[in-house]
Amino acid sequence: MKDYSNYIIPHTSTIRDALRAINKIYTQALTLFVVDNNTRVIGTITDGDIRRTLIANGKLEDSVQTAMQKNFQYVKNQSIDIKRIQMLKEKGIVLLPCIDDDGKIISLYNLKKKHSILPIDAVLMAGGKGERLRPLTEHTPKPLLKIGDKTIIDHNVDRLISYGIEHISVTVNYLKEQIEHHFTTPRDTIKVHCVREPEFLGTIGSVSCIDTFYNDTVLIMNSDLFTNINYEDFYMHFIENNADMSVAAVPYSVSIPFGIFDVEGQNIQGITEKPTYNYYSNAGMYLIKKELLRLIPKHTFFNATDFIELLLSHKKNIIRFPIVGYWKDIGSHQDYQKAQELVKHIS
Repeated sequence: MKDYSNYIIPHTSTIRDALRAINKIYTQALTLFVVDNNTRVIGTITDGDIRRTLIANGKLEDSVQTAMQKNFQYVKNQSIDIKRIQMLKEKGIVLLPCIDDDGKIISLYNLKKKHSILPIDAVLMAGGKGERLRPLTEHTPKPLLKIGDKTIIDHNVDRLISYGIEHISVTVNYLKEQIEHHFTTPRDTIKVHCVREPEFLGTIGSVSCIDTFYNDTVLIMNSDLFTNINYEDFYMHFIENNADMSVAAVPYSVSIPFGIFDVEGQNIQGITEKPTYNYYSNAGMYLIKKELLRLIPKHTFFNATDFIELLLSHKKNIIRFPIVGYWKDIGSHQDYQKAQELVKHIS
């Protein structure tokens, strides 16, 4: 867990103490959180608050409570409102505390570094053999192949973390020890949990091996994707449509270089010259209500398409979310090379 002590100052401190504390974090967000004897947050103080207090004839030995802001912004762990987060970002709020019911800080979010704070769990499926990428995958699992200077799976994990997602699981099978070792070190203080798949269980079956989810919505995705999907838009679209499951979809066009007949029996009714047909294909990324995951059978080979069919049979609300940015499934050598070229143009 991340240490936030540099941002905490006791209510018995002086303004001079606060200046010293702020000086220690001068390269970061210049905000301190004032806490009482029970470590409950009672206010915030910034270098601007101190400057205004001193201009108004305040003294360096005055209590921090004379300069702190008692009305401060915060979120609670179980009630994060994404639209409010967007509003706070627009207002220029940098450090946003997440507090528990006792008013104690359990997390600190830097809104300049986070795209959002999404209340979802994430599961990355990383058990496949990557046979179409041999010989690259003979001794290295596909998720650990590099795109640029980073592994495929790290591109995905880091992007999830940038959206404030803190509960991340990776299901592993083929060459599992390498992926488990890779995640022994937390990424940006977030511990990624590896869950072993006892046998190959298809494209979603291994989710049944995960014991605990912390949020009501779960993102399940292939670990071998290279994409800049906007997870906040994906989540808000899911919530606003009251969906049970949302499937990320990639626009796919088929152009036919000939004239196509519209026929009825033997008779030609018309002709369409060189038509283009537009479709949406499955991007291998799904948002799902947590309670529905119990429908995935345990220890059974089960694909995501099987799960979609099952939910449809239960009359559940399944929607699609079109991916606007780039998306690449690293399934072949050609796909891998295209991703290597693409990453050179991404900051």
